[in-house]
Amino acid sequence: MLKTKRPLSLAFPLEGEGVGGGECRHALTHSLLSLLLVALTLILVSCDADSESNAIGKLDTPPDSVLTEPPRVGHLAPDFLLQTLDGREIHLSDYRGHVVFLNFWATWCGPCKIEMPAIEKLYREFRPKGFAVVAVSSDAEGAAVTRPYRDSLGLSFTIAHDPEMFVGRLYGVHSLPMTFLVNREGVITHQIFGARDWDDNEARIGIRQLVQSR
Repeated sequence: MLKTKRPLSLAFPLEGEGVGGGECRHALTHSLLSLLLVALTLILVSCDADSESNAIGKLDTPPDSVLTEPPRVGHLAPDFLLQTLDGREIHLSDYRGHVVFLNFWATWCGPCKIEMPAIEKLYREFRPKGFAVVAVSSDAEGAAVTRPYRDSLGLSFTIAHDPEMFVGRLYGVHSLPMTFLVNREGVITHQIFGARDWDDNEARIGIRQLVQSR
C-alpha cells in the first residue's frame, strides 16, 4: 500500500531527569541537528506553496467553500468546480465511478516536475480501467505557463487552474506537490505529501488495487 506522511515526534531531555548539564546540552545540539537534516530533506521533495506570492493571493476572508478542517483519509473528497487548460469546466463529482489521482502542483515547483513523467505513465496504463488524473495548478498565469509546460513534457491528463488556491486551501494544501487518491465512491484513500517515485513497485501495486476494487 502507499505510505502517507507521519507526524514528526521530537523528545528533548528535561532538567532533573538524570542528565548532566553537559550531556543535556549535547543531547539538545544533537536533536537540533537531526531536526535540521529532516527539514532539509523535506525541502528536496516539496515546495512551500505559500512561498510563491504570484501563485497564491492572500485572502482577507476565506471563501464560503473552505471547510473548517481539511478533508482526511476515509472522508468524502470535497467537490469543486475548476476550468481546465482546454477551456472545460469540471467538477470532481464528474469523476464519480473512477479512481481519481488529484494532484496539486505548479510549474515553478521543481519536485512537481520530477514526478510528472511517472504520473503520465500511470495515467496511460490505468486509464482504460477507470483511472483519472486531475492536476490542479496554482500558477497565477494560468494557460500561459501550463500549456507550454504540458507540451514540453508530453502530458495528456487533465490540467485544471486554481490561481487563487481556493481548492488548494479547501484541501489544506500548504506545500507542493500534494496528492490525494480518491476511490470510485469519492472517498479519500491516501494523502501523499511531496513528490514520490510513482514508477516504483509499491506505488503501482497500490494504484492497481484501487483500480481493481469495485
